Amino acid sequence: MLAYVIRRLWQMIPTLAGVMLLIFFLFNWVGGDPALVLSGKITNKEQIENIRKQLGVDQPYYKQLGYFAFEVANGFTCTYRSYVDADGARAKLRAEGKPAPCQAVRSWATNEEVPKILVTRIGPTLTIMLPVLVLETILGVILAIGVAYVRGTLTDRMIMMVCTVAMSISFLVYIIVAQYYFGFKWGMFPVQGWTGNFWKDLTTYAPLPIMLAIFVGLAPALRLYRSFFLDEINHDYVRTARAKGVAEKVVMLKHVLRNAMIPILTNVGIALPGIFVGSFLLETFFSIPGLGREILVAVNRSDFPVIKAATVYLAMITMIINLLVDVMYKVVDPRVTFK
Repeated sequence: MLAYVIRRLWQMIPTLAGVMLLIFFLFNWVGGDPALVLSGKITNKEQIENIRKQLGVDQPYYKQLGYFAFEVANGFTCTYRSYVDADGARAKLRAEGKPAPCQAVRSWATNEEVPKILVTRIGPTLTIMLPVLVLETILGVILAIGVAYVRGTLTDRMIMMVCTVAMSISFLVYIIVAQYYFGFKWGMFPVQGWTGNFWKDLTTYAPLPIMLAIFVGLAPALRLYRSFFLDEINHDYVRTARAKGVAEKVVMLKHVLRNAMIPILTNVGIALPGIFVGSFLLETFFSIPGLGREILVAVNRSDFPVIKAATVYLAMITMIINLLVDVMYKVVDPRVTFK
C-alpha cells in the first residue's frame, strides 16, 4: 500500500501542473484585461497602464506563468514580485540583520491577503456543508436500504415517484419557500445572519440551510444508493445466502450493505470537495460569509488572485480526497488490491 500511495503522490505533481496551466491560460485568454475591469470609468490610458503594471499583467505570458508557479509553490503566501524586490534590497537588509520581506498574494479588489480570505471564509462553509454531507449520507444509506428491502412494492414506487418530483424542482424554489414559511411566516428560524461564534451559528443560523440542503440532496442520493443495493441483491452470493436460510434483514445489512459501500464511498468522495466550496445559492440567500459566496463575488469583480488560489487549492484537495477514498476501498473490502 505504501508504494501505491507514494506513486499516487508523485502523479499529483503533473496533474497539478496541468491544472495550473489550464487556469493560467483560461484567465489570461478568456478572462479579459483585469486592468480595464478595475479601472472602472477611467479612460486615461496612462492610468490604465499604471494599473496593469501594478498588477503585473504587463509582463509577457511566460513571465506571468512563472510568477503564478512561484506563488503556488509558496502556497500564495509570497509573491514573485515581492521576492524580486526583496532580492534587490538583500544587501541592505543583510547589513541591518533583517530577513527579506515577503508579502502574501493580495486580492486585486480589496487588497486583502488571499490566504487570509480563504482561511476566514472556510469556517462558515464547513459549518454548513459538513453536517449536510454527513447527515445526507447516513440518511440516504438508511432510507435506500429500507427501500431496497421493500423493492417492487407500492411503497417503493411511491418513494421513487416523490424523489423524481423533488429532483425536478429548482433549488432556488426550495430556498424561497423555506425562507417565506420557516422564516417570515412562522418565525421558526432567522432568514439571514452570521455572528462568527461557532455554536451560536450552528444552533441559530445554520439549521435552516442545513435542513434545506439535506432535503434537496436526499432525493438523488436515495435513488442512487437504492440502485447500488439493488445491483448487489442480484448477485450470486446473495442467492447463496438466502438458500442457506439466512434471514433477509441479515442478508441486507451484513452482505449487501458491505459490498455496496465501495460505490457509495466513490459518490461521497466526489461530493467531498464540494463542501470546501459550499453552495453558492445557500450562502448568497442566507448571507453566510462562506467561501462559495466569496468566490462568486470574486468572479463578479474579476478578482483573479482569489479565483486562482481557490481553484488550485480545490484541485489539491480533490486529489488528496481521491487518494483517501482509494485507500478506504481496502478498509471496506479486503479483497481490493493496489496495483
